[in-house]
Amino acid sequence: MQDRKKHILFTIIKEHIETKVPVGSSVLVQKYNLDVSPATVRNIMVELEEEGFIRQPYVSAGRVPTEKAYQIYIETLKSSPDKLVKTEKKELDKSLKHLDETGFKEAAKILAEISQGAVFWAFQKNNLYYTGISNLLQQPEFRKTGTLLSVSTVIDRMDEIISDIFEDLKNESRIFIGSENPFGSFCSTVLAKYKLGNKNGMFGILGPLRMDYKKNISLVDFTLEKINR
Repeated sequence: MQDRKKHILFTIIKEHIETKVPVGSSVLVQKYNLDVSPATVRNIMVELEEEGFIRQPYVSAGRVPTEKAYQIYIETLKSSPDKLVKTEKKELDKSLKHLDETGFKEAAKILAEISQGAVFWAFQKNNLYYTGISNLLQQPEFRKTGTLLSVSTVIDRMDEIISDIFEDLKNESRIFIGSENPFGSFCSTVLAKYKLGNKNGMFGILGPLRMDYKKNISLVDFTLEKINR
């Protein structure tokens, strides 16, 4: 993908993550001071739509990124991770002072609060804790009846889903987007598996395809680093 086209796509992604609404060409030009004309932006957006990177959710709306767009986007984040603010690091540090079930539950609550997503923590394969479900249900993508039912189904099956994937995952962080996500194609997951003593555990953040990947990847990686210290 050409650099200019990629820049426009990533700007659309950034704006959509921030505003939660479809993005129009005029907003991009005015808000981000792009060094191209509005007509050029519109032409590039037409190309991006034809190539399957953005779509129009309904008539007369702007465009939203597709799963294909997010797949390209997250590749760039691995080389330029977000930096957590001092207060976020301090809270996680405090909760993970003791690497036990109590500390992990507290860390899960903090991760849910910062990410505004749902967080699960499997202390072992069949010992699960989760929090922040209300954060998911407040996302505009999940307010539709059908999607709301899907979220509820995932919550009900979370033990089973984690049990199915637990042994196959390596001790590292992973990102699952949309159709590749074992928790459901309507959402994304940033998770990590770890080994502590002679036990394996796993934790992760669930959110919409529009989740703030840069922030959530940094949160999971920072937490994993503290566990592996």
